[in-house]
Amino acid sequence: MVAVTSAWSPRNRRFPQGPALSDGTGTRWILKRNCCLTPRQLLCMYAVLCVVSFGVGLGFWALGAHLVLPFAWIEMAGVGLALWIYARHALDRESIAIVEGRVEVEQEVAGRVSRVSFDAAHVRVDQLGGTTGLVELAAAGRRVSVGRHVSVQHRSQLAEELRAALRGSYEQG
Repeated sequence: MVAVTSAWSPRNRRFPQGPALSDGTGTRWILKRNCCLTPRQLLCMYAVLCVVSFGVGLGFWALGAHLVLPFAWIEMAGVGLALWIYARHALDRESIAIVEGRVEVEQEVAGRVSRVSFDAAHVRVDQLGGTTGLVELAAAGRRVSVGRHVSVQHRSQLAEELRAALRGSYEQG
């Protein structure tokens, strides 16, 4: 169970909450892409698409239309490149945790993980570009932008939830 201060109710939360933190205190947001296919499912779909396309190309080649097969190769190469770019970012995510007076931000983009840690008492929550921009967490000369996987209209809600949780961590500390 995640500990929540009285000024901040989980019923008002819009964003998915990850598993409870290991010591049972704190708050966590896990923000990730809404992808319908995993990279493995995408690979299986691409393999089926290649079999069908090359099967048709081989059939036409056997009938004497020799240019169909090279164009099938070009088509599948283009589709494969597009699906590879999609798959690289399918598992991108952001995790924001407030626990024991610290704000821990972990971002995974195309398989690369970066982590930033702030003292919760000094974190400032801003929103770049008004109410539709990314949410920025800043303290001690360091800053990190979060909310890439949140729809534009819900980013201000995320900023408010972060501010409320930080106020709650001050009261607990």
